[in-house]
Amino acid sequence: MTYVRPAAIAVFVVMTALSFAAESFKPTMRVAEEKPAINLDVQVPEAFGEWVIDKSIIPIAPSPDVQASLDELYSATLSRTYRNAQGQRVMLSIAYGSDQSSEATAVHRPEFCYSAQGFRVFGAGETKIALDGYELPAQRLVARQGQRLEPITYWITIDEEATLPGLGRKLEQLRYGLQGKIPDGMLFRVSTVGLDEATAFNVQESFVRSLYSVFDLNFRNRYFGTVRQS
Repeated sequence: MTYVRPAAIAVFVVMTALSFAAESFKPTMRVAEEKPAINLDVQVPEAFGEWVIDKSIIPIAPSPDVQASLDELYSATLSRTYRNAQGQRVMLSIAYGSDQSSEATAVHRPEFCYSAQGFRVFGAGETKIALDGYELPAQRLVARQGQRLEPITYWITIDEEATLPGLGRKLEQLRYGLQGKIPDGMLFRVSTVGLDEATAFNVQESFVRSLYSVFDLNFRNRYFGTVRQS
């Protein structure tokens, strides 16, 4: 008798339900059209706490074919490098999409993006970042390429809910689909180079907490998620 893991059964059930919802309900109401517009350049501050933009670091522009793919999938992207007084740097990358209703339109997982650029990517476990009475679910990774070590922390939002790829995101997609809604959302990623793994993750958490504490309350939940009301 073949044993089937409960997690595999749960994923199958969710995928089947998503397919049924996609065919039967055909969500048409875009959540993004009912809320103030996301403007990454304006809403993400250039300086906060001890962090300021390091203008000596110029992000490398994607190739034209990659940029065309990004423009098709995402409504907006933001890439910045911040520096604190100790000279520690955090690279921030945000990709916003107005349609997060399916896997075809959802923001891409960093694991795949880094692997496609020649990095070896290792999972470093899930974590919770304490944010003023709210625990933000996040995924940690470590990317290696030659001598470059890049610890990464990221999460995904679906409307105002923070989650991770996999079952959590699929359940959120299903929840909105059953309401006839097309949610927006984003991938929020921070990473560092030049620091050991433990120090890097500590610096990243400090960076996230500092940014969260000053973020515009009208938009904070859409970037960081919130405690769902029962």
